[in-house]
Amino acid sequence: MVETANMPRKSFYILLFAFSAGIIQAQTGGDNVYEFLNLTHSGLISSLGGTNVSLNTDNLNLAYHNPGLLNSGMEKSLALNYVNYFAGVNYGMAIYSFPSSGKGHYATGLTYLNYGSFTEADASGNITGQFTGSEYALSLIYSREIDSLFTLGVNCKPILSFFEIYSSVGIAFDLGAFYHSRSGLFSAGLVIRNAGLELTTYAGEKRQKLPFEIEAGISKKLAHAPFRFSITMKHLEKYDLTYQYDDTTSVNNFLRSSEFLENLMRHAIFGVELIPHKNFYFSLGYNYQRRRELQIDSRISTVGFSWGFGINTNWLNIEFGRATYHLAGSSNHISFIIRPDLLYSRFRK
Repeated sequence: MVETANMPRKSFYILLFAFSAGIIQAQTGGDNVYEFLNLTHSGLISSLGGTNVSLNTDNLNLAYHNPGLLNSGMEKSLALNYVNYFAGVNYGMAIYSFPSSGKGHYATGLTYLNYGSFTEADASGNITGQFTGSEYALSLIYSREIDSLFTLGVNCKPILSFFEIYSSVGIAFDLGAFYHSRSGLFSAGLVIRNAGLELTTYAGEKRQKLPFEIEAGISKKLAHAPFRFSITMKHLEKYDLTYQYDDTTSVNNFLRSSEFLENLMRHAIFGVELIPHKNFYFSLGYNYQRRRELQIDSRISTVGFSWGFGINTNWLNIEFGRATYHLAGSSNHISFIIRPDLLYSRFRK
């Protein structure tokens, strides 16, 4: 009875807090500095549509998306992520969770984005050399259990950005909350991401906004079937995610006929996992906004869909995710989550 009473109440508070922030106006992309902070590194998360703040697992990569998800099961884990993006761009993340101090959980990590090399030329078009661009963010994550079912967390992210001879320094904070039922079958999460400021600008220009965002989500695992479903609502700080567009397909005409329904779908990301065994999963995701913004009407294909799989052992998890952004290409995400202490013990034998 305690679980039945508390679960709806705490879930309600999480979602109410998220929607109450809807009066905050913010841009969703293109007008912000440090947009790389919203990139997805994890093979699992990429396969579920690009973001998730509510999964109740011991996957350390989840702590980057919601610091409230950092838990004792992630201790002594090292997560390594690499993404082969587009046009020679690549990025990745390494994160490690320390043994618990008894007063909370700690993890630290480093995120990078490498833009590759560019040809440098003067005003007359004469080639003068090459230059590079890259961005980095440190993650300092702390979480603490308020009780056995509810956890709060914070992620402090100092940021460095370099483009040719120009550089910028900033700082961002993520605040996260997480709730799970006693059975572990239901969970809910809320995160306020990238609240902060640009400390120094590239060339003395006006400070730019960070890609501030509020996300909330729920996950439900079936008790007698190997499935787990997730719904994540992104950009809850901004109601209207649409733009002027022309589409004649029947499904999109139906959604477009209702402004509310169209906006609701653009906020939502859907994910499902098939978990036939604790050592293996297959996952599928659908990002409606990505599909609507990047599709080509003559050949929509699988734009907006993503998929992946993972193999889990007691000392190594291997994840792969593939997300289709456009007919021109997809991103491949590879993750390794290692338990160095168990690996060392294994090879000592």
